[in-house]
Amino acid sequence: MNAARTPSSSARSGPSGGPSDRTAGGTAGSAADGTAGSSAVRLLVCDDHAVVRAGLLALLASAGDIEVVGEASTGEEAVALAAALAPQVVLMDLQLGDGIDGVEATRRITTAPGGPHVLVLTTYDTDADITRAIAAGATGYLLKAERPEELFAAVHAAARGRTVLSPPVASRVMAQMRAPAPQLTEREQDILEQLAQGLGNRDIARALFISEATVKTHLGRIYDKLGVDTRAGAVAVAKERRLLR
Repeated sequence: MNAARTPSSSARSGPSGGPSDRTAGGTAGSAADGTAGSSAVRLLVCDDHAVVRAGLLALLASAGDIEVVGEASTGEEAVALAAALAPQVVLMDLQLGDGIDGVEATRRITTAPGGPHVLVLTTYDTDADITRAIAAGATGYLLKAERPEELFAAVHAAARGRTVLSPPVASRVMAQMRAPAPQLTEREQDILEQLAQGLGNRDIARALFISEATVKTHLGRIYDKLGVDTRAGAVAVAKERRLLR
């Protein structure tokens, strides 16, 4: 795992090598340059792409009232730094390569006592991604296509605990709320229940005394009805819409 970094440092660690030893010596809009005072929002950035992180740091530095206290390239780093650096907001990508993803990192961060708010910043806007992130405790969900001033405003809103959604995301959320609950057949319901228990196709087939081919056929229909394309997405949507018994 890459060493956790602060905006002004390289990948080297402090004397003990732990994230708690790495405080931001030079931060975006730090008080040292006179652009931000005590009202600046303390922000932790998590994205697995170094170039993207560098771009975000440069952009956030122009805000003046946002202080980037650290950066992480993995979900595990984000969880550790959120505890060590006490940011008000964590700017979180969803896809983080190896290790836990942004959704699981969000869940761990937001369920910790006194944990910060998490603002998702991603390119993914599927119903399953949105549902999983919000269910994990994300305060907001932004797309990377947003304008800089909208990102700055969203960071401040998240720090106050206000929900912030990109317009396309808000539209999807409203559509989900207005849409009637999907009607699953009894067999599809049975398979969904088994899926939620973490069983694979072979185990589901054995439990329900059907063939694996039949399981696959029903899974395809379940995915279509729930508007997802993965097993994790199906379970997340099922939990969100309370489809599980």
